[in-house]
Amino acid sequence: MSRPTTLRVLSYNVRSLRDDKAAVSRVLRTADAHIVCIQEAPRYLRWRGKAAALARHSDLIVATGGRPAAGNLLLCHLTVKVHRTAVIRLGARYGKCGAAVAVCSLGGQRFVAVGTRLGPRAGERLRHAHELLARLHEVIRDDSLPVVLGGDINELPSGQAFAVFGSRLRDTFAVSGTGPGETFSATDPTRRIDAIFADRRLQPLRCRVLDGPDVAIASDHRPVVAEIDFGNLRQ
Repeated sequence: MSRPTTLRVLSYNVRSLRDDKAAVSRVLRTADAHIVCIQEAPRYLRWRGKAAALARHSDLIVATGGRPAAGNLLLCHLTVKVHRTAVIRLGARYGKCGAAVAVCSLGGQRFVAVGTRLGPRAGERLRHAHELLARLHEVIRDDSLPVVLGGDINELPSGQAFAVFGSRLRDTFAVSGTGPGETFSATDPTRRIDAIFADRRLQPLRCRVLDGPDVAIASDHRPVVAEIDFGNLRQ
């Protein structure tokens, strides 16, 4: 069997599944991603069952996250092996912002998957972006592992939090984006506030924003999907 060399990552704010849950699952199945970073996943009453149902109906499995990660949820394809997981809480107030983290492998290549959503205030986003990168280093304790990060950044690419992530990682849409890049709102997109970042040792091949009838009714955000080359990891 040939070793997979392309990692597909999807990032999607699903607005707590308050819209069309079946459409969300159809979008995820069609994207056929290896790693799915969900923001605003269910986090209150029966959140575990709702997360499990979302994964099951999308032909995915739950890796980590949910309420302990402030509504950030990592789902993965059956071909992905999850080795260990962590959640990161950002800021002093519990549950306000956070991240879901998993050390995974695809075809023998290990990597770190991170899903996050930053807050609505610029100063808060900047602090949390710095904090997330620092805490990620503490949690993983292995700089040899490449990182892919998907999130609702809640600001335009010209913003400071984008710049913080861009200082360590590459904005895959800026490098390899195709088609319109606006992600919000789903029905009338005018802003790109969602992104997938990749380790600078990885080569983004393609990044695009999904649209279509299901996207229009599934959430108020459009999902982003990136294809990343794992065949030639640069050291």
